[in-house]
Amino acid sequence: MLQPVVRRTWAPQGETPILRAWDRHDRLSVIGAITLAPHRRRLGLYWQVYRANIRSPHVVGFLRHLRRALRRKIVLIWDGGNSHKGRPVRDYLERHARTIVLEWLPPYAPELNPGEQVWNHAKYSDLANFLAPDIQDLHAHVEASLRDQRTQSELLRSFFRTAKLTL
Repeated sequence: MLQPVVRRTWAPQGETPILRAWDRHDRLSVIGAITLAPHRRRLGLYWQVYRANIRSPHVVGFLRHLRRALRRKIVLIWDGGNSHKGRPVRDYLERHARTIVLEWLPPYAPELNPGEQVWNHAKYSDLANFLAPDIQDLHAHVEASLRDQRTQSELLRSFFRTAKLTL
């Protein structure tokens, strides 16, 4: 994740822009959710950043975070990620079946998931051509991108339009 996403950019004629990076094994993983307040139709964005691959215990922690923040019934629309299917997640969802309703997206259909557009916007717009010198700097920039997206309700709505979903 410390490798930059290289996008087309401006440079003086005849001078190819070069981003110097090295192979790093540090990583950040982000779990997130776009929320919709049912009566006011207001969108929100929640996330957590981890320095390792996201596993089932991280997903349970994120679900706890969502339940505390939202304090109402949640309809969760999920893709088929392996971290969503582990025993700790299943147990947690079973214990909270009255407050969390689960709906699955079809397998291998990221184009139907508005949450994927959050990551695409962060990677290919906000962080394009960005080369982080270290993991802390990358973390700060990822957080800044997500905080910025959280404040742009029209941008979040566009992610649903891209997925061809109506709100």
